[in-house]
Amino acid sequence: MPGDVTKVLRVVHSPVNVAGIPWANVEALRRKGVDARLVVFNRATLHPEADWSLERHGPLPVRLATQFAALARLLPGTDIFHFYFGLTLIPKSLQFPLLRMTGKKSVFHWLGSDIRGKTPDELAYGKRADAQIVGSYDAIRWVPEAHVIPPGLDLRDFTPRPPSDNPRPLVVHAPSSREKKGTDDVIEACAQLPVELDIVEGVAHDVARERYARADIVVDQLYAGWHGVFALEAMALGKPVVSHLKPDVVERSAEAFGMRVPIVPATAETLVDALRPLVADVSARRGLGAAGRAYVERVHDIDRIADRLLDIYAGL
Repeated sequence: MPGDVTKVLRVVHSPVNVAGIPWANVEALRRKGVDARLVVFNRATLHPEADWSLERHGPLPVRLATQFAALARLLPGTDIFHFYFGLTLIPKSLQFPLLRMTGKKSVFHWLGSDIRGKTPDELAYGKRADAQIVGSYDAIRWVPEAHVIPPGLDLRDFTPRPPSDNPRPLVVHAPSSREKKGTDDVIEACAQLPVELDIVEGVAHDVARERYARADIVVDQLYAGWHGVFALEAMALGKPVVSHLKPDVVERSAEAFGMRVPIVPATAETLVDALRPLVADVSARRGLGAAGRAYVERVHDIDRIADRLLDIYAGL
């Protein structure tokens, strides 16, 4: 693409706003001069941000007609379609031939649960896009050809609130799925320690974030092997985070990013022992919280992530 892409590039991100990642990317790209917008099928409950919601309703033929009409409207004014979560605006069998016919480029941006545990054949359709992105060095094993770009945060939205000196510290856990995040194990572990437990679920994101800000310790998840956006938001708020991390992914990430993730590793079996030093020592909580904030500033700042996206766009 000739010229300065930040002045001429027109990018549509679509069709979902999972964990707020697409919206954060769009806003950051706009700050860099890109004509970026987010178009979703329907506004999400927890992350309703979008420039245009198709509000698909009714039987399948009606929903498909809405999607095709949206694509027809978007095609003339778009250079790149940036798709998320293994979804496209119209069925994939037609989406990619139409993009090729009209000279448009595309990116597939995988977000975690859309690829985890799937076979190469089940994910082969991602190769129809001109580039693929995964968010971690844990996820890359499922899509080895993908670029690794971690999720970004607009850190202007996060004012650090160091953990308190409460003798019964508040542990916050925010499961998107209790089973997948190990919530029962978190409840059991906290029952063995002098802590209060706040399980945040089913509330608007701004309400959830305020509850995160009151935390003294945050427990992310105990099974997935890498942290999610919740852990990043907690670190941005200056909170110590405990989560299950695969040692090899920790090492590979540290090598790539030049900084080791300051999350206390734990499993369901080791959670009590992982929490105990943080429960007992205020300075340990605050030190780890400060390290977490420094980490997200270096690795997950959304403006840095937008620069990485622009590099990918320029190479399409």
